[in-house]
Amino acid sequence: MTKHIFVTGGVVSSLGKGLTSASIGMLLERRGLSVRMQKIDPYLNVDPGTMSPYQHGEVYVLDDGSETDLDLGHYQRFTNSPLTRDSNYTTGQIYLSVINKERRGEFLGQTVQVIPHITNEIKSAISKLDGEDVDVVITEIGGTVGDIESQPFLEAIRQFALDIGKENCLYIHLTLVPYLKAAGELKTKPTQHSVGQLRQIGIQPDILICRTERSLSRDERAKIGLFCNVPVDAVIEEKDKDFSVYEVPISLVDHGLDELIVRKLGLKAGKLMLDDWRDLIHRLRNPEHEISIAVVGKYSEHRDAYKSIYEALDHGGIAHKAQVRIQRIHSELVEQEGPERLLSGVDGVLVPGGFGERGISGKLEAIRFARVRGIPFFGICLGMQCAAIEFARNVIGLEGAHSTEFDKNCPHPVICLLDEQRSITQMGGTMRLGAHPAVLVPDSTAARCYGTLHISERHRHRYEFNNAYREQFAAHGMQVMGTSPDGSLVEVIGLPSHPWFVAVQFHPEFKSQPTRPHPLFAGFVGAAVQRRLSRSAEKTKPLPVASQGDGNRDGRSSQGATPTAQEDLAR
Repeated sequence: MTKHIFVTGGVVSSLGKGLTSASIGMLLERRGLSVRMQKIDPYLNVDPGTMSPYQHGEVYVLDDGSETDLDLGHYQRFTNSPLTRDSNYTTGQIYLSVINKERRGEFLGQTVQVIPHITNEIKSAISKLDGEDVDVVITEIGGTVGDIESQPFLEAIRQFALDIGKENCLYIHLTLVPYLKAAGELKTKPTQHSVGQLRQIGIQPDILICRTERSLSRDERAKIGLFCNVPVDAVIEEKDKDFSVYEVPISLVDHGLDELIVRKLGLKAGKLMLDDWRDLIHRLRNPEHEISIAVVGKYSEHRDAYKSIYEALDHGGIAHKAQVRIQRIHSELVEQEGPERLLSGVDGVLVPGGFGERGISGKLEAIRFARVRGIPFFGICLGMQCAAIEFARNVIGLEGAHSTEFDKNCPHPVICLLDEQRSITQMGGTMRLGAHPAVLVPDSTAARCYGTLHISERHRHRYEFNNAYREQFAAHGMQVMGTSPDGSLVEVIGLPSHPWFVAVQFHPEFKSQPTRPHPLFAGFVGAAVQRRLSRSAEKTKPLPVASQGDGNRDGRSSQGATPTAQEDLAR
């Protein structure tokens, strides 16, 4: 029988249940077990697809087109668990399913109630991940104990143990042990209250994982165990990680969590294999290079809005033994202060996705700056569309070139709405979503990064490159590096004359892992490392003797500049 682990949280939100759940999944996989991951969110939205990044962070898209919680990104980065639409459920989905069943008459005149109908639907959602080839399902319950919206889910997982037997279930509760500076001590009372609320519901935690900024003494762990009815060896410390989230699994191993889980569930697990992960941590701690990457976006002040991009940049750094210093730059600030002040000195510029016109001008200025100065540039989704708009305006000379998303009547709609999107009025789940194949142009920058011509990447957008402008772009040096298999949709564009200039319509960050960095992020970071090394070498060279008439009128040397960059500077 498939075993089930339920991860709950208490005291405060944002404790890191997703990271902890992903770390547990990774450790069990590294012991030879087959694991499935699942997140249950207590909000009424059907999915996070229409939610603001300021409230929810990034929307993580799966191969099957599901728009899911960002914690599934942690699952993807830490584990090899296949993720599908059954890996993320919301209150909205649960209630919608029950209401639809009621409308179809499936309850035969019963009064439909939270118990048993809603809780049965939740249990059914959890059971969908069971299988003969699945050893463990880890289900993370969003929110915190005590939230009114979480109560049906907690009741459902209480019932679940009765249905399949307590020996097949494990409850792990993540809680906070705060340090009060004025008192000079850690406080266990919030954890006691949190566990007390769980026990009132009928759930006795089997393991407590205590988030803390200071190490717990054995006496403090014993006190927590005594008041929470948990053995002291099941009180696990999870101290804050100042360096990297990828240290979390190592910390949990050091405190015996994997052994505890295997023993309590009676799992037939092998020896823990973590050599490659420890090597990864060593690379992070001992970089050979340090580079600066500017991420110019409209949500840059919100760390979770581009979570997967930041992680993928770190993965690219791991591939090149480089520490990536990320500069989060708001695109509106580029509009106000100019790219010269904000981007001078960076080794790479990345413009991520987004929706809406706010900050577009700043993104265009950042792209032009990177293109003209020969700074490695990576555009993703809207970043690719902005790269096309910038090139159309400043190189081809198409005045007023824009996207019809922002200006329906622009004279040159180099970015336009997908044909299949024109008749859609609803917002949720109606974009081009999920994994789609693409074919790359041989010997292009993108093909060299991937090492293959056939790829599959995840999409989340409504607008596309306008094919009517393909020839003009090609004539001025912008190469279409990849298309859909039938050639109808442009997936990748780039400048062969530039040190590294690639823009993609899809979201490669969703498939990057620390042990398997995405090829495009590895290529981008590699180009940034080369730029840093070249600049360092230039600084060590003796200054040449200036001769009359050497250089351009504005004092800049023309050596090494591409014709496109020269023309643009002159314009």
